[in-house]
Amino acid sequence: MRHQKVLVLDFGGQYNQLIARRVRDLNVYCDLMPCDMAAEEVEAYAPIGIIFTGGPNSVYDAASPRVDPALFKLGIPVLGICYGCQLIAHMLGGAVEHAAASEYGRRTFTFSADCELSFGLPKSSVCWMSHTDHVTRVPEGFSVLASTPSCPVTVFGSDEKKIYGVQFHPEVVHSECGNALLKNFLYRVCGAKGDWTMKNYVAEQVGRIREKVGDKKVLCAMSGGVDSAVAATLIHRAVGNNLTCVFVDHGLHRKNEPEEVMAVFRDGLGMNLVKADAQELFLGKLAGVAEPEQKRKIIGAEFIKVFEREAKKIGAVDFLVQGTIYPDVIESGKGKSAVIKSHHNVGGLPSVVDFKEIIEPLRDLFKDEVRRLGTELGLPDAIVWRQPCPGPALAIRIMGEVTRQKLETLREADWIFREEVAKAGLEKQIWQYFAVITDCKTVGVQGDFRTYENVIALRAVTSVDAMTADWARIPFDVLERVSSRITNEVPHANRIVYDITSKPPATIEWE
Repeated sequence: MRHQKVLVLDFGGQYNQLIARRVRDLNVYCDLMPCDMAAEEVEAYAPIGIIFTGGPNSVYDAASPRVDPALFKLGIPVLGICYGCQLIAHMLGGAVEHAAASEYGRRTFTFSADCELSFGLPKSSVCWMSHTDHVTRVPEGFSVLASTPSCPVTVFGSDEKKIYGVQFHPEVVHSECGNALLKNFLYRVCGAKGDWTMKNYVAEQVGRIREKVGDKKVLCAMSGGVDSAVAATLIHRAVGNNLTCVFVDHGLHRKNEPEEVMAVFRDGLGMNLVKADAQELFLGKLAGVAEPEQKRKIIGAEFIKVFEREAKKIGAVDFLVQGTIYPDVIESGKGKSAVIKSHHNVGGLPSVVDFKEIIEPLRDLFKDEVRRLGTELGLPDAIVWRQPCPGPALAIRIMGEVTRQKLETLREADWIFREEVAKAGLEKQIWQYFAVITDCKTVGVQGDFRTYENVIALRAVTSVDAMTADWARIPFDVLERVSSRITNEVPHANRIVYDITSKPPATIEWE
């Protein structure tokens, strides 16, 4: 089955991945690609529509990104957002000027004319602005469709040409009717059928994987995280016992995770899942090590050695599974945004495993889509909604040396925190939440005794893509229960603090 596709051209704006996610949430597949694609490449891609994203530049700067002018002659509908809106006006003969007053934040805009974008929308609603330049004259053949008191051309376009510019950001939740506007563009202007669903994706991927693999061997390193779990389940549905998974138990997992992984995947789904017990090995290697990067390197190197040992028992395999997801691909430089990291989810494994080809069954999916896929595949919520955890796991949520005592204390504290968040019904509202053992000790009084123990910090953030994050406003009564339970139920914990730092300036993890 060939999905209809929308092309999102990346001009480097902060919300670009969010635009792509909004399109997919509306059941239309899209790809985020560099804005300098040649018109011939765009035509070969055969999109039903094109969206220009926002960006930090001014259209008058010589180095500002442009699109191939021939793109406008392809007859494909175009929607420009923020910088994309200004670029359409500039390239088609309109005028863009530096605004007397920049607009940032919530503004009320009003439609002055009916158009396909405004179908079913209220005449006035709140939108989210973030711009310094704005369009002051629309190109010939286009009309002003909406405005704010300080932005006379908030929306412009032509139903006949099927080209539109929107100065605000419809993709953010602060724009009240933003999603409805995007839906109008996709369905009324582009003629979308809404064929991008997880049910269709499963059927399509299972068929492709089955055809590719046949009766050959597939190997997967299962970490217990969402990505590897969903990737393995999808592959297993396609090839059954031809898949072998290896779970390295390094002793640094959260409470009950190794047992849960084995119960769900080996006992429940019947996968060939090998558990490598290496707890003593990892604790021994980490003894006396306090520097976080050194801890990461030790864990990464030992993980590879253990995996290699288990892989040799299996012998040569034809395919190695990696849980690469779409943001990994984008961050490796597919779009125009800065390269953040190379995507290499199972760091170093390809060099030590005898295989012929890598399979990345999730490389087209965002994180929230991976979760929806997991649900479609029948995985339990405990797996699908498992909290993200870095590769080194609890080792980098322990400040200073990793010891067995600290691990046990942190496991219990983290478990209580996650349990109370779930009881409060907040687990799907908070992007990430976990406990940290700091390397700061304080005096406490428990019973009739003086104590001197490490401070435990709680961290919870809300985010869209983890690039930026805000601290979560967890109700005080929930935090009070967490603090009371930890200090009463967990040995070596006598003081709890809550981290209220956003990203930036902080990171989500502490190390």
